[in-house]
Amino acid sequence: MKIIQKMADKTRDHMNHEGVTIAFLGDSVTQGCFEVFKKHGGHVETIFDKRYSYEMCVFEILCTIFPMVTVNIINAGISGDQATHGLERVDTHVIRHQPDLTVVCYGLNECRKDSNSVEIYVAALEGIFEKLRACGSEIIFMTPNMMNTRVSDHTNDEKLIKIAENTAVLQTNGTFDAHIEAAKKLCHSKNIPVCDCYAIWKKLYHSGVDITELLSNKINHPSREMNKMFAYELVKTMFEEE
Repeated sequence: MKIIQKMADKTRDHMNHEGVTIAFLGDSVTQGCFEVFKKHGGHVETIFDKRYSYEMCVFEILCTIFPMVTVNIINAGISGDQATHGLERVDTHVIRHQPDLTVVCYGLNECRKDSNSVEIYVAALEGIFEKLRACGSEIIFMTPNMMNTRVSDHTNDEKLIKIAENTAVLQTNGTFDAHIEAAKKLCHSKNIPVCDCYAIWKKLYHSGVDITELLSNKINHPSREMNKMFAYELVKTMFEEE
């Protein structure tokens, strides 16, 4: 990708080249959300820990590989966000920062049983991609992690159990698969590089790995350790795409 070339140029000629800016547009996983807990009054709250989010791991990897290059990270993740809202805010939250590369990751909150949810999801992604391309940003679409496939024995709260029951159905009945496949099809038609982390999670699952226990909230937030996998795959994608 051009961003890799830009970092290499900065390394060779530190005085005459700029650093790089990478923006991350997405939902709670991008923002850095992990465990959940129930507050007094029944409201479910999330633990935010951006230090262990995948974009900060990307930052650490790139700083190791290119120690002379300034890497600016724009975290435009919002808990509960969907691609439709991402399209509305991409100008103000991402494009105004003039990123060299934007990583887009949506899907967890779009996964519903609605008959038109896939079409709405894909249309919003296409709009985001068009805006980013128009501003000159390179793009990677990163597929999200799997959701839980069962209700974890560690989930005891009645409200969280009901949420977990619903997401497990969406994950195991093919609904989530259909959303991700549609997004990947769009990317291939638009020549948008795909960092297919969802496929890796699926391979783990089919190899006998208990996916549910790799989620910090036992529903849809990957653990801090699994966030590192996103980062490694993203950097790998940066180097593989021309």
